[in-house]
Amino acid sequence: MHKKSALLIAPVLALAALSMSAGAAMAHAEDTTTYETSLGAINGSNATGSVWISLHGDQATVTQEVSGLAATFDGAPYPHVQHIHIDAAGVCPAPAADTNGDGVISTTEGAPSYGKIGTTLSTSGDTSDKAGLDLAVGGMGASYKYERTFTMNAATIASLKAGKAVVVVHGLDPATLSAAGQAAKSDLVPSLPLAATSPALCGTLAVSQMAAMPGGAPGTGVTTQLESSNASSAPEVAWFAGGGALVLAAGAALAMNRKKTIAVK
Repeated sequence: MHKKSALLIAPVLALAALSMSAGAAMAHAEDTTTYETSLGAINGSNATGSVWISLHGDQATVTQEVSGLAATFDGAPYPHVQHIHIDAAGVCPAPAADTNGDGVISTTEGAPSYGKIGTTLSTSGDTSDKAGLDLAVGGMGASYKYERTFTMNAATIASLKAGKAVVVVHGLDPATLSAAGQAAKSDLVPSLPLAATSPALCGTLAVSQMAAMPGGAPGTGVTTQLESSNASSAPEVAWFAGGGALVLAAGAALAMNRKKTIAVK
């Protein structure tokens, strides 16, 4: 090719490539739906938070920030298991959900409102309901930011599209509960106190009206502890001793699949 012709064609080819790239980006954006929710406190946790999900096909990019949760158990960061719950009313439980009157809405009492686990918002590894009680991959401490991209299962996607997917963060400071609540055992794992598995934050995901995620897209990440305030020195917290990495037995996790324990498995 003549040198002059090549010089003339090069910019045209560059513009065409740019146009194709822009077109692909626009197509990707058109196929992506974003969902968000503000997390509200349950059981007097006084915590706050927000969740943003960008869904393209079955690829979900989740970013979450929470603060004001129970901070430590026995000197270690408090593990907060967190999930997207599905297949129920798609709402957060009202105070009337506390049917036994102990002052705490347990996980099973909240289940008719928010449902069973559809996706575990784990910091690594499995995101299915089977990881629902793996404290080692829960959020850690009083305040943290969660960032992760993973393949979301069809059932959770269906609930998102139906407006009935609910984010629930579990784990309360036992010292803030009533005397009956402090004395009670977990409705899911009797070896733990009721506070350990009861909901602390809740929010129903809805299609976002914002064009872009605040602060930009998250990475492939982990949960980062930002602060460790509001620590409790109550004796009831002694169940969490020496670790920050308690993984419940597979048998206990499977038991959570029963009808009365559909919210955390």
